[in-house]
Amino acid sequence: MSLPTPHAQPPSRRPRPTRRRALTAPRRALVGALGIALAAGPVAAVAVAAPDRARTTTAVAAALEPGAGTLLDDVRAAEIRAVERGSTQDVRVGRKKRRVVFVGNNWEGTADLLRPGSFKRIARVDVVPDREERMAEILSNPVRLAFYAAIQQFIGEGNDQLVDDMYSSNDGRLLVVSRPSYADVVAIDLRTREIVWRFAVDGYRSDHMALSPDGRTVVVSASTGNVVHALDVRTGEEVGRFESGGSPHESVFIDGGRRILHASIGMVYTPFDQPALDPTKDERVLQVVDARTFEIERRYDLRAALDAAGLEDASTAVRPLTLSPDEQQVYFQLSFMHGFVQMDRRSGEIVRVKRLPDLVPELPRELYLLDSAHHGIAMDPTGRRICVAGTMSDYVTVVDARSFRRTRLVVREDGKPYWVTPSHDGQHCYISWSGTDEVSKVSYRTGRIVRTTSVGDHPQRVRNGVVRKSHLR
Repeated sequence: MSLPTPHAQPPSRRPRPTRRRALTAPRRALVGALGIALAAGPVAAVAVAAPDRARTTTAVAAALEPGAGTLLDDVRAAEIRAVERGSTQDVRVGRKKRRVVFVGNNWEGTADLLRPGSFKRIARVDVVPDREERMAEILSNPVRLAFYAAIQQFIGEGNDQLVDDMYSSNDGRLLVVSRPSYADVVAIDLRTREIVWRFAVDGYRSDHMALSPDGRTVVVSASTGNVVHALDVRTGEEVGRFESGGSPHESVFIDGGRRILHASIGMVYTPFDQPALDPTKDERVLQVVDARTFEIERRYDLRAALDAAGLEDASTAVRPLTLSPDEQQVYFQLSFMHGFVQMDRRSGEIVRVKRLPDLVPELPRELYLLDSAHHGIAMDPTGRRICVAGTMSDYVTVVDARSFRRTRLVVREDGKPYWVTPSHDGQHCYISWSGTDEVSKVSYRTGRIVRTTSVGDHPQRVRNGVVRKSHLR
C-alpha cells in the first residue's frame, strides 16, 4: 500500500518547562509502582500507597476544604447532523432554550457555559456540590482511598479528577457529568444546581461518555471496571452495559444511534512505554456495539491493520476519533503518535497515515501525558477539514481531508491542548488548552484562532449543548 509522504518537519525544539507540577524521580517511581500495583489488584495498591500516606492525607484534607467562511447552505446544514453525534446538535432551541458551549474544568470541579457567538462565559456550575460526602466515603474505605490517591497522583498530575465529560439533556434542564475521582456519574439540575441522581460505576474511575442522538441514553466508560454502562438520562438507572478491553475510553453513537463505536486504551499510566513493551499495556479494542442489545457486533484487528500499513511499532491504543459525514471513514489518534490514521470502516484497513510535527523530539516517551502525543480530533460537517490537537507539542492545526495538507501550526506555549469539538454551525472547532486554562475558537477554513476565553482550572472536555433560559443566573 502506498501511504502519503509526510510534509517537511519544522526545526525541533527542546522540551519546555511547564507551570504544572513536574514528575520528579521519586514521583515517577511512585507512579510506576502504583500502576503496577493497580494492575495486580486492590490489595497490592493499598500496600504501595501506604508509604505515601502522609502526602495522601494532606491532599485529602485539602480536598475537603470549601473551596470563517460563508453561511452554510441547505445541503451543508443537513450534513451538520453528522457532527459530534449525541451532543444535542439537532435539538430545537425555540424561545425557552439557548445553545451554549459547556467546558469541563477537571481539576476545579466546575463547568463553564459559554455563548457560541461571543464566546463569553455566562454561567459556572459547581459539579461537586457533594464533595464532603464523597470524600468521607473515600476516607472510610482503604481500597477506595488507595485508588483515589493513585488517580490523583499519576492521572491527575497531583490533582483531583472532578469532571471528565459532560452533556446537557435535550430539554436543557440537566447537566450529566462523569467524575473520575468519585467513580460516578451525576445529573445536576441546572436551575437548582443540586444533584438529581447519582450512579456509581464499576471499579474506581469513570471516564468518557457519549449521548444518544435522541437524548435518552448516556454511556460512560468505567476505567478500572473494563465495562461501559448505559444509563437512562432522566432517572440515572442502568439500562444496559457491554464489555470492553483494558481502560474503556472513547464511545461515539453511529448509524443514527443504532450502534456505538467504542475504543479502550489499556494501561496508559504504566512506565512501560517503549514499543517492545507495548504488549504489557493490557488489551486494547476497537469495536462496534449494538446500541439496543449492547452486544458486540465486531472487533477490529488493529494490530494486523497497522502492520499492513507499515506501522509495526505503532500502539493499538485508539485515542480520540472522528468520522466522515457518511460514517464510512474513521480518523483516529494513537498513543505516542504525532498525527493520525484513516481507517475504512467496512474493510478495517488503514488507508492513509498523516504524520504531524513533533516539536518535542527529545522528550522521552515515559514523560508523555498518559501516552498522549496528540489528544483531540474533529472533522467539520462537510468532511473537508480535520481539526487536530498536538497535545505534547502545544499546537492546533487544521488538515485538509482530501490532500492531507495542513495549515500553519498555532502554538501556545505550555498550552497542552486536550480536546477538540466542532461548533454547532460547523464553521469552527473549539480546543481546550488545559495547561493555560483557556478555550479557543478556531476557524476550520483558515486554521487560525478567532477568539480565546479564560475558563477554570484545567479545562478538558468541550461539548455543545442547550440550557433553559430561565435556569441561567
